[in-house]
Amino acid sequence: MKTRVTELEAGWLVSLAGFPEVRTIEPLQGGWDNTNVLLGLSDGSRVVLKVWNANTVEEVLRVIKRHCHLDRHGIPTAVPLELGEGGLHAERDGVAWTLLPFFEGGMLDSDESSLRSLGQTMARLHQIPLDECFPDDYRMGWSLFDRMYAMADEANEWTDFLVNLKEESGKLRGIIPKDLPRGVLHGDLFPDNVIGEGSVSAILDLEEAWIGPCAFDLVMAFVGFGWQDGAPLRERWDALLAGYQSVRPLTDSEREALPALHQYATLSIAAWRYWKHVMSEPDEELAERYLEMVDRLKIEFEF
Repeated sequence: MKTRVTELEAGWLVSLAGFPEVRTIEPLQGGWDNTNVLLGLSDGSRVVLKVWNANTVEEVLRVIKRHCHLDRHGIPTAVPLELGEGGLHAERDGVAWTLLPFFEGGMLDSDESSLRSLGQTMARLHQIPLDECFPDDYRMGWSLFDRMYAMADEANEWTDFLVNLKEESGKLRGIIPKDLPRGVLHGDLFPDNVIGEGSVSAILDLEEAWIGPCAFDLVMAFVGFGWQDGAPLRERWDALLAGYQSVRPLTDSEREALPALHQYATLSIAAWRYWKHVMSEPDEELAERYLEMVDRLKIEFEF
């Protein structure tokens, strides 16, 4: 559940950072659970306040470590601002609150220049050192599927989607090689998680970040940026791939695995949407969002 940020709460947080008083509070687009608002301060500067409603404080600390790790290795991201005595978060009623730098430009577009930049940034990300703050498990992948099957068993309610999910994911597990080159992945590279105007200014929201096959992130970015009106656009894939390979060329095994990895990425988004809006927090208005990805699974694309 998102929360409304009051002037008193915003003032409390900016005072911890030693910033001027809050003049304006505006909601920001993006995110399904956590609250993000833009604060206008009395000196004309702006910062983003984030309330981590959907994450435990322990989880937030791990995510902050991930942002710091990317920043140390030159990957543009949003590291929380210090809130007195070097702390990067504050707690209020058991929930973590952070202040983040505000980046101009809004969400990254899907033009050729933007996608080339995204490809280059991804390739650089995939080559930074691994770190223990990143899990080996993908939260929106196989483990989520297994949770959904357990919920279906408990409720004795196996819908057509869940039956198909189990069948298709089983096939993919047997097809995707287990020895593909691995690296630190974002895991959810959709437009609302990337800020920039013509090039990447910052990669946001590392809740789904993990250590996995590098090529998976590339096709997930294509799921997020490469489709329009229900169809994949060749020029968008070419721009992403060209940018990526200008930094890190794909291996032959990665190229061969792209179709299966793309299916896995698409299936993961479909499953997350179904779990979120149908099984976990039923919402009539959003209950059919997963069907967009289900329809995509029927379309072949030559990678």
